[in-house]
Amino acid sequence: MIDYWANIPSLQTELAEVRDLMKHSISLKNKEVENAILEMLEHGGKMLRPAYQLLFSNFGKEKNREKRLSLAASIELLHTATLIHDDVVDKATIRRGQKSIAHQFGSDVAVYAGDYLFVTVFKILAKHSASLENIEQHAGSLEKILTGELGQMNNRYNLNMTVDEYIENISGKTAELFALSAFVGASESKASLTISRLAYEIGKNCGIAFQILDDLLDYTQNSDTLGKPVLEDMKQGVYSLPLLLALEEKRADLTSFLQKKHEMTSFDIEKIEQIIHDTNAIERAEQLANHYTEKSLKKIKRLPLEETNSREILYELTKSLVERKR
Repeated sequence: MIDYWANIPSLQTELAEVRDLMKHSISLKNKEVENAILEMLEHGGKMLRPAYQLLFSNFGKEKNREKRLSLAASIELLHTATLIHDDVVDKATIRRGQKSIAHQFGSDVAVYAGDYLFVTVFKILAKHSASLENIEQHAGSLEKILTGELGQMNNRYNLNMTVDEYIENISGKTAELFALSAFVGASESKASLTISRLAYEIGKNCGIAFQILDDLLDYTQNSDTLGKPVLEDMKQGVYSLPLLLALEEKRADLTSFLQKKHEMTSFDIEKIEQIIHDTNAIERAEQLANHYTEKSLKKIKRLPLEETNSREILYELTKSLVERKR
């Protein structure tokens, strides 16, 4: 929610403008689907990715407001497109507390809706991107996101999946978009190559921490708080870090339930959750999230000071992500 940024009025104002730009870029003949997309944008999350893009754009010498807002809109539209396609693959019925587009209109319509947003993203890039190199960066990031998604798909119901494989998957699936947001903000504002590369690494580490913490919420929050059913990914065979770590301690106990796959009952799920909480998996996952957050914070300290105070804002924003764990 935009209210998340109430303590940073300048950023709050820009993100509200970004949301309006996103809405104005959507125009479909099928008004029912158009309204569903607009509803999804209206009930968007905290808009962290465009926020990172806007903050990193302050480290460059180019100060083109229309361009930075448009590129921030493209980042969030890209994120939204991936979510719509995720819901098709995962057969998700709820997204951000609302019925998913796939659930409302069917998988075919949802795929086309996601594809439409991808086209919209590249139309914005074609108009505002300073160089072919940055469009290539977007294409490369899309490839990494897809690779992460495919890696996750290939590991469905894989009880032998490793933590390293999990990190590799989320590095593409989630972290790459954070990295792209930071990199585009810096490079398109004509920041130095050193700062642009630093921005990419900051975004990457932040994105890994963000996804670990997001997966942790499945085990520490309820459905009303999350805006989606808890442990839904696990039921679909997507095993996140807490479960992988718990398998290292209680493999036999967990396997007896997980092998049931689609036949798992609510009782089975409760037992799995109980077993995980009986291990130190939650604490170990939190520690790994903190590790990647610290890597980001150390790199943020290497950014130059400038008049908009963006370095301090980025530092506090990144540090605050660890507070999502409870």
